[in-house]
Amino acid sequence: MDADALIEWALESAVSESESPPGPPLLASAIRHAVFPGGARVRPQLCLAVAAACNAGSKDELMVSAGAGASLELLHCASLVHDDLPCFDGADVRRGKPSVHVAFGEPIALLAGDALIVMAFSTLARSTAGTPEILARLLPIVTAAVGAPHGIVAGQAWESEPGVETDAYHRAKTGALFIGAAEAGAASVGADPAPWRKLGEHLGDAYQVADDLRDMLLDEEALGKPAGQDAKCARPNAASDLGPRAAMAKLNGLIEAAADSVPDCEGAPALRNLVHAQASRLIPASLAHALA
Repeated sequence: MDADALIEWALESAVSESESPPGPPLLASAIRHAVFPGGARVRPQLCLAVAAACNAGSKDELMVSAGAGASLELLHCASLVHDDLPCFDGADVRRGKPSVHVAFGEPIALLAGDALIVMAFSTLARSTAGTPEILARLLPIVTAAVGAPHGIVAGQAWESEPGVETDAYHRAKTGALFIGAAEAGAASVGADPAPWRKLGEHLGDAYQVADDLRDMLLDEEALGKPAGQDAKCARPNAASDLGPRAAMAKLNGLIEAAADSVPDCEGAPALRNLVHAQASRLIPASLAHALA
Protein backbone atom coordinates (compact mmCIF):
# COMPACT_ATOMS: atom_id res chain seq x y z
CA MET A 1 0.00 0.00 0.00
CA ASP A 2 1.51 3.35 -1.02
CA ALA A 3 1.48 6.44 1.20
CA ASP A 4 -1.67 7.95 -0.32
CA ALA A 5 -3.63 4.72 0.05
CA LEU A 6 -2.31 4.14 3.57
CA ILE A 7 -3.38 7.61 4.70
CA GLU A 8 -6.86 7.25 3.20
CA TRP A 9 -7.21 3.80 4.78
CA ALA A 10 -6.29 5.18 8.21
CA LEU A 11 -8.73 8.08 7.84
CA GLU A 12 -11.52 5.83 6.58
CA SER A 13 -10.99 3.47 9.51
CA ALA A 14 -11.23 6.36 11.96
CA VAL A 15 -14.30 7.98 10.40
CA SER A 16 -16.14 4.67 10.07
CA GLU A 17 -16.06 4.34 13.84
CA SER A 18 -18.25 7.43 14.14
CA GLU A 19 -20.86 5.95 11.85
CA SER A 20 -21.66 2.94 14.00
CA PRO A 21 -25.28 2.76 15.21
CA PRO A 22 -26.93 4.05 17.29
CA GLY A 23 -24.90 7.27 16.89
CA PRO A 24 -26.51 10.47 15.57
CA PRO A 25 -26.59 10.16 11.77
CA LEU A 26 -26.31 13.90 11.06
CA LEU A 27 -23.15 14.14 13.13
CA ALA A 28 -21.68 11.11 11.37
CA SER A 29 -22.48 12.61 7.96
CA ALA A 30 -20.96 15.95 8.95
CA ILE A 31 -17.73 14.26 10.09
CA ARG A 32 -17.43 12.38 6.79
CA HIS A 33 -18.19 15.61 4.88
CA ALA A 34 -15.34 17.34 6.71
CA VAL A 35 -12.75 14.65 5.96
CA PHE A 36 -13.67 13.34 2.48
CA PRO A 37 -12.76 14.08 -0.17
CA GLY A 38 -9.67 15.62 1.31
CA GLY A 39 -7.12 18.12 0.14
CA ALA A 40 -3.53 17.25 -0.63
CA ARG A 41 -3.05 15.54 2.78
CA VAL A 42 0.32 17.27 3.02
CA ARG A 43 0.67 16.86 6.78
CA PRO A 44 0.22 13.08 6.92
CA GLN A 45 2.31 12.81 3.74
CA LEU A 46 5.11 14.66 5.53
CA CYS A 47 4.76 12.41 8.58
CA LEU A 48 5.05 9.24 6.49
CA ALA A 49 7.87 10.67 4.36
CA VAL A 50 9.97 11.47 7.44
CA ALA A 51 9.26 8.01 8.85
CA ALA A 52 10.40 6.46 5.57
CA ALA A 53 13.53 8.62 5.55
CA CYS A 54 14.28 7.34 9.06
CA ASN A 55 14.21 3.84 7.56
CA ALA A 56 10.73 2.71 8.60
CA GLY A 57 9.97 -0.47 6.79
CA SER A 58 8.06 -2.97 8.90
CA LYS A 59 4.28 -3.20 8.75
CA ASP A 60 3.98 -2.27 12.43
CA GLU A 61 6.12 0.85 11.98
CA LEU A 62 4.10 1.95 8.95
CA MET A 63 0.82 1.47 10.83
CA VAL A 64 2.05 3.65 13.69
CA SER A 65 3.26 6.33 11.27
CA ALA A 66 -0.04 6.22 9.37
CA GLY A 67 -1.96 6.57 12.61
CA ALA A 68 0.14 9.56 13.65
CA GLY A 69 -0.32 11.16 10.24
CA ALA A 70 -4.05 10.49 10.24
CA SER A 71 -4.42 12.03 13.70
CA LEU A 72 -2.75 15.23 12.47
CA GLU A 73 -4.99 15.31 9.40
CA LEU A 74 -8.11 14.87 11.55
CA LEU A 75 -6.97 17.77 13.72
CA HIS A 76 -6.38 19.84 10.59
CA CYS A 77 -9.89 19.00 9.35
CA ALA A 78 -11.33 19.96 12.74
CA SER A 79 -9.58 23.33 12.56
CA LEU A 80 -11.06 23.96 9.10
CA VAL A 81 -14.59 23.16 10.29
CA HIS A 82 -14.24 25.61 13.17
CA ASP A 83 -12.38 28.18 11.05
CA ASP A 84 -15.28 28.33 8.57
CA LEU A 85 -17.92 29.04 11.24
CA PRO A 86 -19.63 32.45 11.18
CA CYS A 87 -17.95 33.42 14.47
CA PHE A 88 -14.59 33.20 12.66
CA ASP A 89 -14.32 33.42 8.85
CA GLY A 90 -17.96 32.79 7.94
CA ALA A 91 -16.80 30.84 4.87
CA ASP A 92 -19.53 29.09 2.89
CA VAL A 93 -17.23 26.95 0.73
CA ARG A 94 -14.39 24.58 1.58
CA ARG A 95 -12.58 22.27 -0.86
CA GLY A 96 -15.04 23.23 -3.57
CA LYS A 97 -18.19 22.20 -1.69
CA PRO A 98 -20.41 23.71 1.01
CA SER A 99 -18.60 24.08 4.30
CA VAL A 100 -19.87 21.91 7.14
CA HIS A 101 -21.97 24.59 8.85
CA VAL A 102 -23.67 25.44 5.55
CA ALA A 103 -24.46 21.80 4.81
CA PHE A 104 -25.45 20.71 8.32
CA GLY A 105 -26.01 23.84 10.43
CA GLU A 106 -23.83 25.56 12.98
CA PRO A 107 -24.57 23.31 15.99
CA ILE A 108 -23.68 20.12 14.13
CA ALA A 109 -20.58 21.79 12.60
CA LEU A 110 -19.33 22.81 16.04
CA LEU A 111 -19.88 19.30 17.37
CA ALA A 112 -18.31 17.69 14.28
CA GLY A 113 -15.16 19.72 14.85
CA ASP A 114 -15.12 18.66 18.50
CA ALA A 115 -15.66 15.01 17.53
CA LEU A 116 -12.77 15.15 15.04
CA ILE A 117 -10.43 16.34 17.79
CA VAL A 118 -11.41 13.43 20.00
CA MET A 119 -11.19 11.06 17.01
CA ALA A 120 -7.64 12.23 16.32
CA PHE A 121 -6.39 11.20 19.75
CA SER A 122 -8.37 7.96 19.65
CA THR A 123 -6.68 7.17 16.33
CA LEU A 124 -3.27 7.92 17.79
CA ALA A 125 -3.96 5.70 20.80
CA ARG A 126 -5.18 2.77 18.69
CA SER A 127 -2.24 2.92 16.31
CA THR A 128 0.25 2.76 19.20
CA ALA A 129 -1.60 0.17 21.31
CA GLY A 130 1.32 -2.23 21.03
CA THR A 131 4.01 0.41 21.54
CA PRO A 132 3.09 2.57 24.55
CA GLU A 133 6.60 4.03 24.62
CA ILE A 134 5.98 5.49 21.14
CA LEU A 135 2.63 6.93 22.26
CA ALA A 136 4.41 8.61 25.17
CA ARG A 137 6.78 10.30 22.67
CA LEU A 138 4.04 11.25 20.20
CA LEU A 139 1.53 12.79 22.61
CA PRO A 140 3.63 15.84 23.57
CA ILE A 141 4.42 16.46 19.88
CA VAL A 142 0.79 16.33 18.77
CA THR A 143 -0.58 18.32 21.69
CA ALA A 144 2.05 21.03 21.18
CA ALA A 145 1.01 21.27 17.52
CA VAL A 146 -2.67 21.83 18.27
CA GLY A 147 -2.98 23.47 21.69
CA ALA A 148 -1.85 26.59 23.50
CA PRO A 149 0.39 28.53 23.54
CA HIS A 150 1.88 27.69 20.13
CA GLY A 151 -0.51 25.32 18.31
CA ILE A 152 -3.39 25.84 15.90
CA VAL A 153 -5.82 26.73 18.69
CA ALA A 154 -3.49 29.58 19.63
CA GLY A 155 -3.23 30.51 15.95
CA GLN A 156 -7.01 30.84 15.75
CA ALA A 157 -7.04 32.83 19.00
CA TRP A 158 -4.56 35.38 17.62
CA GLU A 159 -7.33 36.51 15.26
CA SER A 160 -9.30 37.74 18.28
CA GLU A 161 -6.45 39.70 19.83
CA PRO A 162 -6.40 43.50 19.45
CA GLY A 163 -2.86 43.28 18.10
CA VAL A 164 -1.63 40.42 15.95
CA GLU A 165 2.01 39.33 16.16
CA THR A 166 2.49 38.21 12.57
CA ASP A 167 5.25 35.68 13.16
CA ALA A 168 3.54 34.13 16.16
CA TYR A 169 0.23 34.02 14.31
CA HIS A 170 1.60 32.32 11.20
CA ARG A 171 3.82 29.97 13.19
CA ALA A 172 0.85 28.78 15.24
CA LYS A 173 -1.90 28.83 12.61
CA THR A 174 0.08 27.03 9.89
CA GLY A 175 3.58 26.11 10.99
CA ALA A 176 2.72 24.18 14.15
CA LEU A 177 1.10 21.23 12.36
CA PHE A 178 4.00 20.98 9.91
CA ILE A 179 6.47 20.90 12.78
CA GLY A 180 4.29 18.30 14.47
CA ALA A 181 4.11 16.19 11.31
CA ALA A 182 7.88 16.19 10.80
CA GLU A 183 8.64 15.42 14.44
CA ALA A 184 5.89 12.80 14.69
CA GLY A 185 7.20 11.01 11.62
CA ALA A 186 10.55 10.53 13.32
CA ALA A 187 9.13 9.73 16.74
CA SER A 188 6.68 7.19 15.30
CA VAL A 189 9.60 4.94 14.32
CA GLY A 190 11.69 5.58 17.40
CA ALA A 191 14.01 8.20 15.89
CA ASP A 192 14.99 11.49 17.54
CA PRO A 193 12.43 14.13 16.45
CA ALA A 194 14.60 17.16 17.29
CA PRO A 195 16.68 17.22 14.06
CA TRP A 196 13.47 17.27 12.00
CA ARG A 197 11.99 20.41 13.54
CA LYS A 198 13.66 22.75 11.04
CA LEU A 199 12.12 20.88 8.12
CA GLY A 200 8.67 21.39 9.62
CA GLU A 201 9.37 25.06 10.33
CA HIS A 202 10.53 25.82 6.80
CA LEU A 203 7.69 23.89 5.17
CA GLY A 204 5.14 25.58 7.43
CA ASP A 205 6.52 28.99 6.49
CA ALA A 206 6.47 28.03 2.80
CA TYR A 207 2.87 26.85 2.89
CA GLN A 208 1.85 30.04 4.68
CA VAL A 209 3.45 32.26 2.03
CA ALA A 210 1.91 30.13 -0.71
CA ASP A 211 -1.50 30.37 0.95
CA ASP A 212 -1.14 34.15 1.21
CA LEU A 213 -0.28 34.38 -2.48
CA ARG A 214 -3.20 32.18 -3.45
CA ASP A 215 -5.61 34.11 -1.23
CA MET A 216 -4.52 37.40 -2.79
CA LEU A 217 -4.24 36.40 -6.45
CA LEU A 218 -6.63 33.52 -7.16
CA ASP A 219 -10.42 33.37 -7.24
CA GLU A 220 -12.85 31.16 -5.32
CA GLU A 221 -13.17 28.65 -8.14
CA ALA A 222 -9.41 28.07 -8.24
CA LEU A 223 -9.09 27.98 -4.46
CA GLY A 224 -12.13 25.87 -3.64
CA LYS A 225 -12.84 28.34 -0.82
CA PRO A 226 -13.53 32.08 -0.51
CA ALA A 227 -10.76 34.32 -1.88
CA GLY A 228 -9.46 37.55 -0.39
CA GLN A 229 -10.19 36.49 3.17
CA ASP A 230 -7.02 38.08 4.61
CA ALA A 231 -7.87 41.49 3.21
CA LYS A 232 -11.52 41.12 4.25
CA CYS A 233 -10.57 40.20 7.83
CA ALA A 234 -7.56 42.57 8.01
CA ARG A 235 -5.11 39.75 8.70
CA PRO A 236 -1.37 39.71 7.99
CA ASN A 237 -0.55 38.49 4.49
CA ALA A 238 2.98 38.03 3.13
CA ALA A 239 1.92 38.74 -0.45
CA SER A 240 0.38 42.09 0.44
CA ASP A 241 3.17 42.98 2.89
CA LEU A 242 6.05 42.12 0.53
CA GLY A 243 4.39 42.33 -2.85
CA PRO A 244 3.60 39.24 -4.94
CA ARG A 245 7.00 38.94 -6.65
CA ALA A 246 8.99 39.29 -3.44
CA ALA A 247 6.64 36.84 -1.73
CA MET A 248 7.21 34.34 -4.54
CA ALA A 249 10.97 34.75 -4.15
CA LYS A 250 10.59 34.18 -0.41
CA LEU A 251 8.56 31.03 -1.10
CA ASN A 252 11.27 29.64 -3.37
CA GLY A 253 13.92 30.40 -0.76
CA LEU A 254 11.91 28.62 1.94
CA ILE A 255 11.55 25.51 -0.23
CA GLU A 256 15.31 25.41 -0.73
CA ALA A 257 15.85 25.90 2.99
CA ALA A 258 13.42 23.05 3.71
CA ALA A 259 15.24 20.68 1.36
CA ASP A 260 18.61 21.69 2.81
CA SER A 261 17.36 21.12 6.36
CA VAL A 262 16.65 17.41 5.85
CA PRO A 263 19.04 15.66 8.24
CA ASP A 264 21.59 13.27 6.79
CA CYS A 265 20.06 9.82 6.74
CA GLU A 266 19.56 6.95 4.33
CA GLY A 267 16.33 8.41 2.95
CA ALA A 268 17.49 12.04 2.76
CA PRO A 269 17.93 12.27 -1.07
CA ALA A 270 14.45 10.88 -1.72
CA LEU A 271 12.89 13.22 0.83
CA ARG A 272 14.66 16.28 -0.62
CA ASN A 273 13.30 15.33 -4.04
CA LEU A 274 9.83 14.97 -2.53
CA VAL A 275 10.04 18.44 -0.97
CA HIS A 276 10.76 19.96 -4.37
CA ALA A 277 8.05 17.90 -6.07
CA GLN A 278 5.41 18.90 -3.53
CA ALA A 279 6.47 22.55 -3.78
CA SER A 280 5.54 22.62 -7.46
CA ARG A 281 1.91 22.01 -6.43
CA LEU A 282 1.70 25.03 -4.13
CA ILE A 283 1.22 27.69 -6.80
CA PRO A 284 -0.32 27.19 -10.28
CA ALA A 285 2.43 27.00 -12.87
CA SER A 286 1.03 29.94 -14.85
CA LEU A 287 1.04 32.15 -11.74
CA ALA A 288 4.52 31.03 -10.68
CA HIS A 289 5.81 31.82 -14.16
CA ALA A 290 4.20 35.27 -14.12
CA LEU A 291 5.82 36.08 -10.78
CA ALA A 292 9.26 34.70 -11.68
